[in-house]
Amino acid sequence: MTFAHLPALEVAVPLIAAPLAMLLRRSSAAWAIATAACAFSFGAALLLAAEVWTNGPISYALGSWDPPWGIEYRVDALSAFVLVLVSGIAATVAPYAWRSAAAELPREQLYLFYALYCLCVAGLLGMTITGDAFNLFVFMEIASLSSYVLIALGRDRRALLAAYQYLVLGTIGATFYVIGVGLLYLMTGTLNLADMAARLPQVQETRPVLAALAFITVGVSLKLALFPLHLWLPNAYAYAPSAVTAFLAATGTKVSIYVLARFYFGVFGLRLVTETLPMPEILLALSIVAIVTASLVALWQADLKRLLAYSSVAQIGYTTLGISMASKDGLTAAVAHLFNHGITTGALFLLVGGVALRAGRPEFERMRGLARRMPLSSLGVVIAGLSLIGIPGTAGFITKWYLVLGAIGAGRWWLAAFVVLTSLIAVAYVWRFVEAAYLGEPGSETPQPGEAPAAMLAPAWLLVAASVVFGLYTAYSVPGAQRAAALLLGASP
Repeated sequence: MTFAHLPALEVAVPLIAAPLAMLLRRSSAAWAIATAACAFSFGAALLLAAEVWTNGPISYALGSWDPPWGIEYRVDALSAFVLVLVSGIAATVAPYAWRSAAAELPREQLYLFYALYCLCVAGLLGMTITGDAFNLFVFMEIASLSSYVLIALGRDRRALLAAYQYLVLGTIGATFYVIGVGLLYLMTGTLNLADMAARLPQVQETRPVLAALAFITVGVSLKLALFPLHLWLPNAYAYAPSAVTAFLAATGTKVSIYVLARFYFGVFGLRLVTETLPMPEILLALSIVAIVTASLVALWQADLKRLLAYSSVAQIGYTTLGISMASKDGLTAAVAHLFNHGITTGALFLLVGGVALRAGRPEFERMRGLARRMPLSSLGVVIAGLSLIGIPGTAGFITKWYLVLGAIGAGRWWLAAFVVLTSLIAVAYVWRFVEAAYLGEPGSETPQPGEAPAAMLAPAWLLVAASVVFGLYTAYSVPGAQRAAALLLGASP
């Protein structure tokens, strides 16, 4: 590989950018550093993905200590896919934050905001690239601690409560995860994920290993907001600053889903997860309840941001539904949905941030006749909403298509019908925005004419365009997801 230390720099650059932003204590300099660091990580992720695509997985030994003795960074088809998503969203949200954060936060807090943003990016990238179970916990805590503070910076006082709820549940989740890792270390004598997977078959059905699977499942499920462990998510998304909501919604839960899939198929193995224990059935049941319940709750929200927050819980259900199938089509759908829903929900929350800037709270009552005053923002919400539904020609359709294929391949026609029918609920809550923005008459609370600032509109429309491009041109997303799915199934001992 041309750049031998690129895996380490992928994480190190945003990690170093955080204290630099703190030391300079100037908002403009901190923003420039954060934007440059995220752009570098995105470029590095693309180079790593191209290398993996061409020559196979990359193993990078930190400090020249060969694994399993030292910490290993490992980039394969799955981690490269998630690295591109996280760094790409980070590089898109950073320019948006220049105008958005300045409007929502006191000037003296801006440099702190960018420092924490870099820490969160570094933590999520580290969780994705590391091949060490305990190192993953360290990066999980870096990402989580910075997220708590970023959410608490919201101008609504309820942001503090939302951050506290997330802190409590996130801490419980991290504790469960580290207990599970401790049990695995007790039984295998290693923390390297690949080495752990090689040693586990000898002790696979012992009680400590089964307990470890339970602890890690619950701990990571708290992080990814799997129903009914999702209670922290709606308030966190609704009251955090707009840039924070967009970034976390597009990346935070996605990385946690990646961790769950990595442990299920890459460490514990297909036989233990699907044959010895009824994990697919449990995930299937929770996914179905999450999709139906969260979608119905979303219908009754008076605030577009909260509606999209509950929609995110439902979309997480679609992802875990794909994982529960434990088949190539199901896992392809799950991995593709990480990417497709990431860009779609990122676009929606960025656009809603622009609406909130003009209208205050993005309540439907304030958005009556909005399309006449903010036509580009309104059109962007509709297009991204179509992707959320899964209309052909959008990125969201790709996920629904492979979920249906996976369900039919398993002989579960009822599940294929469920995926199609529950998409109609998404039609209903996207229609609520169309009804208010395009058919409603402007009221006294409707914002005055004027689009969102170009610095906010351009990144949002970049993701809107991506949600269409990746629905029409799937040469990267679908083959990448298929390679990741094949890796997960083949990685099973």
